Amino acid sequence: MIAIDTNILVYAHREDIPWHEAGFKCIKSLAESTTVWAIPWPCIHEFLAIVTHPKIFDPPTPVDIALKQVQAWLEAPSLVLLSETDMHWSVLMEVIKKGKIQGPMVHDARIAALCIEHGVKELWSADRDFSRFRGLTVKNPLVA
Repeated sequence: MIAIDTNILVYAHREDIPWHEAGFKCIKSLAESTTVWAIPWPCIHEFLAIVTHPKIFDPPTPVDIALKQVQAWLEAPSLVLLSETDMHWSVLMEVIKKGKIQGPMVHDARIAALCIEHGVKELWSADRDFSRFRGLTVKNPLVA
């Protein structure tokens, strides 16, 4: 299973970003496939926070449009949303310890832990920080 990080969702949504076309193609290929793919819930939350933030985008995405975008992704029949299971704390603790994670990186550790506990084979992200998490293969689908 492939999971999608926030930055790929943002690129797929915001047409004013240079990586938009590549991001859009990535999400479209997964959404139209019968292969199961995933978005961690924290990435949905972060997507909404980023695209609607007036200090990040001028103009920001209106909230109703951002919510419609998420709804469109949720309608993909092969999409699975990743949330915490009973084993989340032990996986998260291990990820944080092994990666020597602190501060803002804890958010990425949470995403990595969700992927690991759900058996995600590959996380698509443009964020190189995810390479710190053992047990998770990270691929930037925007570059060849």
